[in-house]
Amino acid sequence: MTKTALITGGAAGIGRATADLFASRGFKIIVADPEAADTTGTNLQSVQLDITDENSVLALFRDIGPIDVLVNNAGIGDNHLRTVHQDIDHFRKVLDVHLSGTFLMAREAAKRMKSTSGGSIVNLSSIAGVVGLPRRNAYGAAKAGISMMTKSLACEWAADNIRVNAVAPGYTRTALVDRLIQDGRVDEIAICKRTPMGRFMQPQEIAEAIWFLASPAASAITGVTLSVDGGWAAFGDFGDAS
Repeated sequence: MTKTALITGGAAGIGRATADLFASRGFKIIVADPEAADTTGTNLQSVQLDITDENSVLALFRDIGPIDVLVNNAGIGDNHLRTVHQDIDHFRKVLDVHLSGTFLMAREAAKRMKSTSGGSIVNLSSIAGVVGLPRRNAYGAAKAGISMMTKSLACEWAADNIRVNAVAPGYTRTALVDRLIQDGRVDEIAICKRTPMGRFMQPQEIAEAIWFLASPAASAITGVTLSVDGGWAAFGDFGDAS
């Protein structure tokens, strides 16, 4: 029987790389994103969804049937302003999208998985949730919260054969990051020097880590946050890492 993976924020970037990888390995894919995903020539179903809207989330789960894997990838970025200039409404919005959205999706997925044979949930944390990044208060707090929520849900649902893990990507070379580099908002050289492996991650590398945690190969793993960051979070010495 074909398995189904539901991937939020799957229209582009890491989410799309994950959707394409799971589809290439035989999964039926449901991409839930505020923007419609390109499904031309793919085994993807696209649904538009605001993950912070509880009624919309409930409606989605009423319509899609059983799922085997949920990937909570959807999120938004910080504004990178100095803390004294940060707006509380934006701060709350970042927390709402990452934390409330992940909570709602995981809660409803678990209800479905409990009624079948279990399943796997993989949440997206970040290096910002593992180490301190100046000015990224809301994003860092949200991603750290996702890691702790992952632990809590993993312990609660282990007896139901539902595994819950997280991936914490480092700087990843998505189309959005490419535009930020071109606009001078991201310093590619400085980031590469700070990363022990000396490079950005690729979306496909993050997707492979998500695949591993969702797969039977990780059948004894639950409640972990796996850093996929080229060694960023491990480095604590002076000077450049590479």
